[in-house]
Amino acid sequence: MLRTRRSASVEPTWLAVLFLCSTTYMVVTGVVYNLLLRSIPIAGLSDAWTNETLHVIIPAVMLLDAVFAPRRRALGWGALGIAVVFPILWAGYTLIRANLITGPATGNPWWYPYPFLDPHLQGGYLGVAAYIVGIAAAIIGVAAGVIAIGRVRGTLPTARPVSSRA
Repeated sequence: MLRTRRSASVEPTWLAVLFLCSTTYMVVTGVVYNLLLRSIPIAGLSDAWTNETLHVIIPAVMLLDAVFAPRRRALGWGALGIAVVFPILWAGYTLIRANLITGPATGNPWWYPYPFLDPHLQGGYLGVAAYIVGIAAAIIGVAAGVIAIGRVRGTLPTARPVSSRA
């Protein structure tokens, strides 16, 4: 059952983990976009409003939610492993798939969704590995930070009080 505005209960564990993952991914997306991708033109794919909303505003809102939302469930450190699974699988899938796809804009016999993942632009897979390790460290750091905030501010589900009537 989801909590309501008037409820004093915390959200279910699955929802708390979903918040952890989505907050982590959006904050890292904002950081990566603003550090590595902001200056790259993406003509025809989206407009400035969409880019700013998706890569600046939403990550900021998600971070503020993690810091200030009331009655969050305190997650254990094991949730950190859950938060890193998807990015690891996505990076592996992307690097394998890229050589099987023709670049839509360039016609190259490969297509990487981001320039920092393209070994042709990074001097080989070692350069790509450096970016992946850096982004992985950011994901781990942000997820650990969200868990830490939740453990300080969050609450554990409480058992029903036992009646003191005899």
